[in-house]
Amino acid sequence: MTSENGLRRRLAPLVARLYPDAADEVLAALVDLAESWRPRLAPVLHGSGAAGPDESTAYLITYGDSFRRPGETPLHTLAGVLRDHIGDVISDVHLLPIYPWTSDDGFGVVDHRQVNPALGTWDDIADLRDEYALALDFVANHISSSSPWFRAWLARDARYDGYFLDPGADFDVSRVVRPRVSPLVHEYERPDGTVARAWTTFGPDQIDVDPSTPAVLLDLTDILLGYLARGATTVRLDAIGYLWKESGTTCIHLPQTHDIIRIWRVLVDELATGTLLLTETNVPHADNITYFGDGGDEAHMVYQFALPPLVLHAFVTGRTTALAAWAAGVGPVSDTATWFNFLASHDGIGLRPTEGLLTDADRALLVERTLARGGRVSMARRPDGSEGVYELNTNFLEALVDPDDPEPDVSAVRRGLAAHAILLSLVGVPAIYHHSLLGSQQDHQGVQESDIARRINREVLDADRLAADLHAPGRRSGMLEGLRAMLAVRRGTPAFSPFASQRIERIDDRVLVVRRAAGTADEVVAAVNVSDETVEVATLRGTDLLTGTHHDGLVLEPFGFVWLAED
Repeated sequence: MTSENGLRRRLAPLVARLYPDAADEVLAALVDLAESWRPRLAPVLHGSGAAGPDESTAYLITYGDSFRRPGETPLHTLAGVLRDHIGDVISDVHLLPIYPWTSDDGFGVVDHRQVNPALGTWDDIADLRDEYALALDFVANHISSSSPWFRAWLARDARYDGYFLDPGADFDVSRVVRPRVSPLVHEYERPDGTVARAWTTFGPDQIDVDPSTPAVLLDLTDILLGYLARGATTVRLDAIGYLWKESGTTCIHLPQTHDIIRIWRVLVDELATGTLLLTETNVPHADNITYFGDGGDEAHMVYQFALPPLVLHAFVTGRTTALAAWAAGVGPVSDTATWFNFLASHDGIGLRPTEGLLTDADRALLVERTLARGGRVSMARRPDGSEGVYELNTNFLEALVDPDDPEPDVSAVRRGLAAHAILLSLVGVPAIYHHSLLGSQQDHQGVQESDIARRINREVLDADRLAADLHAPGRRSGMLEGLRAMLAVRRGTPAFSPFASQRIERIDDRVLVVRRAAGTADEVVAAVNVSDETVEVATLRGTDLLTGTHHDGLVLEPFGFVWLAED
């Protein structure tokens, strides 16, 4: 069977479910599109083939313009910061949207196929790709109201018929789940003076596309394959759970959305072996894990959204009870799929993933801590019309620190490194936000100037001032040096493979104890004290891989941590 015939066979049932009235036509167009990209993808090196990620894999999450230097394009400056200060302890760089945009710091995309000229060019991306594996954002669910697609749709260009959705009076939206409190539908003036309505999950400048129109799926697939041709080794599917809409449903996690991801998985595995699809769905844990699919036929990696709020809860309470109970049910997924673990990102700390894991009182503690440290709280609308807390807008290191701590920077480093010791110990692939790696603080000025709560953790850093800060003792150098040391040890420790076993041991609620690769020659025990008390764990013995110190019975100082190779 030729590659083309095999591709057709794997895609056929998925296309038939999505477009039963036009299955043959859509399948032919999809296969033709794939074959047109095949020769352009063949020369591109993708991932690590069948081996997938391993213990040396670690992502850095950053914007293309997170660092600035006069006279340089931001992408060029980013490459210099990575080379000069971070080095090879990071294997992959996840660039948040690099495309022309009008809102949401990049996520209101005007043109998915172009690099924002304010950042640089595709040549700058290629230069970065020479030193690091590259993760690109695919904002598939929506597009800017200023995009050529939407402007053409408003102008009644037949090419874009059906690209956007006006639900109409007969469309039942009573069960729709959304992460915003703004109206679900907004009105837009057409060039002829009439008014059009369009579905807007995230706000008036982010217009949802409608993949129930086959041409939309083909355009989205063309964008995805274009990213692979540009050297992306991971593609992050942003807000993918909202992609398909159907009257009378929640319009999230619908079977059609899962089938589209399956189509893209087939294409990626066929045309760019080793490329990883990463789904971003900030939802309760039980819903989140469905994006691995049946038998691992969807995402290669799924964001572990429950981890950030549970780790924060552990440090706020000084107890690992909720974190350990959840982690005890998390293990390796398959030989080809794993978790994408993180603590901080460009967004806030989502609380929806804690449903069923934390109580309302627990969540109230996290809200209280966030506000006490100068953070903000974002709300979402529930299907019943009520509002609830959606996320905490805060710098993660800041949220770890007690409001009345006399030495907040010292505490931010101590607690921050302990929290990241948990991140780096758990099963999955770790991803570190650049502001956590570099010990940044809250950007209150950015919030005040923009009135955008998420800007609190999106400060753009002056590259030369950063270099000076990193060469002096303090919060920035403390976080970077500590994380670099941990990452260097982790990359040489097979027990931290994303596919190695994980077992949580309940010894003392103040300490998270994670046993990786249990029963093998590679076995390592990670122990992290989340409290401000000294804790003795007499049953743990061995040599700490981080310091070389031998422990015959373990005593952990407040916020201390070890990775023990047991004797």
